[in-house]
Amino acid sequence: MKNFVFISPNFPTNYWQFCKELKDNGLNVLGIGEAPYDELSPELKNSLNEYYKVGSLENYDEVYRAVAFFTFKHGRIDWLESNNEYWLEQDARLRTDFNICSGFKNEDMPRIKYKSKMKEYYQRVGIPTARYHLVDDDIEACRAFLAKVGYPVVVKPDNGVGAASTYKLKCDEDLVHFMGDRPAGVPYIMEEFVNAEVNSYDAIIDSNGEPIFETGNVTPTSIMDVVNNNDNSLYYILKDLPEDTRKAGRDTVKSFGVKNRFVHFEFFRLTQDQEGLGKKGQVIALEVNMRPSGGFTPDMINFANSTNVYKIWADMIAYDSSLMPSGEHFYCAFAGRRDGKNFRYDHEGLMAKYSANMKMVDRIPDALSGAMGNQMYMANFSTKEELEQFYADAVAEW
Repeated sequence: MKNFVFISPNFPTNYWQFCKELKDNGLNVLGIGEAPYDELSPELKNSLNEYYKVGSLENYDEVYRAVAFFTFKHGRIDWLESNNEYWLEQDARLRTDFNICSGFKNEDMPRIKYKSKMKEYYQRVGIPTARYHLVDDDIEACRAFLAKVGYPVVVKPDNGVGAASTYKLKCDEDLVHFMGDRPAGVPYIMEEFVNAEVNSYDAIIDSNGEPIFETGNVTPTSIMDVVNNNDNSLYYILKDLPEDTRKAGRDTVKSFGVKNRFVHFEFFRLTQDQEGLGKKGQVIALEVNMRPSGGFTPDMINFANSTNVYKIWADMIAYDSSLMPSGEHFYCAFAGRRDGKNFRYDHEGLMAKYSANMKMVDRIPDALSGAMGNQMYMANFSTKEELEQFYADAVAEW
């Protein structure tokens, strides 16, 4: 029996399903988390063979001791994973320290965590990238870069999660304010602004670097604006993955040396011709995320493809392949509404109109609400027109 250590299996709350499918495939599933065992959901308790509570997952020594305990009790650890962006570097450190060879280790982290270092690997396979400047204390160096690309520009942590601490600078006054207020000791990257919508490539990759499942989503609104402006959040799983996104995703898998992972790669699709980048409609690199798309997106993928990606992923771990079928395809829409807004359709009204389409309705955990809103609705639609009408109704305000 293979030993699989799952870090933070209770967050997001849907991640118990990864554990369930692993256990159903015969793996010895060992969880490490901060929550008391009694506070775990019944579904998660039934999906774990054993659980080790630590005082803080931020405390590496505690987590190290937990893995050491599992190693002493159960033998060599074959897999260790969190499927969570926040813990990717700690996952790699644990794999390195315990010589777990089924995933990324310390030496792999720079190219998959630092946005500046990702660009080389995109360029190796001919995928264009936005021009950039690594910010230090020299504001004149920033101005020299701006003389080349012009305003606006986007600034964000070179090693960051999602759209946290990401800003659009529109003028020199914004630049001066940013340079004075940015957090000390946090490396920032400045990039030319790309006029585009975000398209993703989401896939489960086997041990040979080949996809055994592929899909993608579209984010028509900027996550940066959602976070900074407290906007509603909208994105949807595509009914069918475009071939140019598929090719860019597969090329990126090869360039980054991805194996045995669920990945979420983000690309820009240009909404207008842009000098130095390409023509309207072209796919441009944004960033790689070596984990599933956040929050409840795996459930949306299931709804859109009439399948079970939790099982496909667990089959990849156990068998390096999967026979899980994909059924009828739909657009699966996510609408994350902000509390305090005066929506034209209240909750009851939206549910009444779209009850036949709704697949999941729930509150969004506070830890995810910055980028996803407070109240979520997931709904399936057969046509793009139906999808767009749903979005118009979901976010319309008086």
